[in-house]
Amino acid sequence: MLRDRLSEAVKDSMRAKEARKVSTLRMVQAALKDRDIAARTRGDGSPLTDDEILSLMQTMVKQRRESVALYEKGGRADLVQQENEEIAVIESFLPQQMDEAAMTAALKAVIAETGATSIKDMGKTMAVVKQRFVGQMDPAKAAATVKGLLSS
Repeated sequence: MLRDRLSEAVKDSMRAKEARKVSTLRMVQAALKDRDIAARTRGDGSPLTDDEILSLMQTMVKQRRESVALYEKGGRADLVQQENEEIAVIESFLPQQMDEAAMTAALKAVIAETGATSIKDMGKTMAVVKQRFVGQMDPAKAAATVKGLLSS
């Protein structure tokens, strides 16, 4: 389970005295705990699935990339480096990202499977994509590609 891998990675990083990795992994664990607490208050006490954890981690990577862009504009090379290091740590737990060709092929298969014919079917297509390919492709890129495929 992904939670167990995260816990073991924190312990290993502490033993190796890798401060950035320890702080990043603890930040991920804190975000997971926040989500667990929110689920309990809603009455859904079940822990997050690995797919939900991967989705959370993808969101964290996206946030850091946005921060990198802002820090670069502000001339803060030190913070850019810190954010890039955090991205590397988080991405080490994500599955391998599909390349453009594999992503397009997978999206064409989902479009055929769902019977999508126009841009109106984009929502149902993206729902399948997000469920099936968690962590394997960037949802924004996938949405743009699906839109292009359905428009042509």
